[in-house]
Amino acid sequence: MAVREVVCLPEEVLRKKARKISEFNAGFQTLADDMVETMRLAPGVGLAAPQVDVSQRLIVVEYGEEEDEEAPKKLYVVANPEIVYFSEEQVMGIEGCLSIPGFAGEVLRAKEVVVKGQNRKGKPIKIKARDWLARIFQHEIDHLDGVLYIDRSEKVWKMEEEPDSPIPIDC
Repeated sequence: MAVREVVCLPEEVLRKKARKISEFNAGFQTLADDMVETMRLAPGVGLAAPQVDVSQRLIVVEYGEEEDEEAPKKLYVVANPEIVYFSEEQVMGIEGCLSIPGFAGEVLRAKEVVVKGQNRKGKPIKIKARDWLARIFQHEIDHLDGVLYIDRSEKVWKMEEEPDSPIPIDC
């Protein structure tokens, strides 16, 4: 496993639609392992392959519902993910991104989603997610379509500033 460099705006790969994964070979397994290690070191709760300069439809997510940081977190490695259900109920939440360091923004997202994709072996999986886990999946899957949270946010600001003083981002 190796830590990969996280690319930042204005890298073109962040704005392209990623390619579908068709082979779950050793190269794919290495990419998945490297992405998990990179996400954990960053630290982050999710990472999409375009963020490590690989235009493939792969995301990794690691999140625990417990407030206790020592509580176990669940790791998801999902190839070719797609959201097949969005709840009508939406919630506003603050998001940041490893590819846009130092900034945050408010984003309206579905409270619940159902994600279909493939696991590390290429077998079909289905994940029901709600609250922050649903937000993380929506954020990471957006990356695979070249969409960043700043595209969905009405307010973006520098992290050390207050949310009511938005700062435009040139992108």
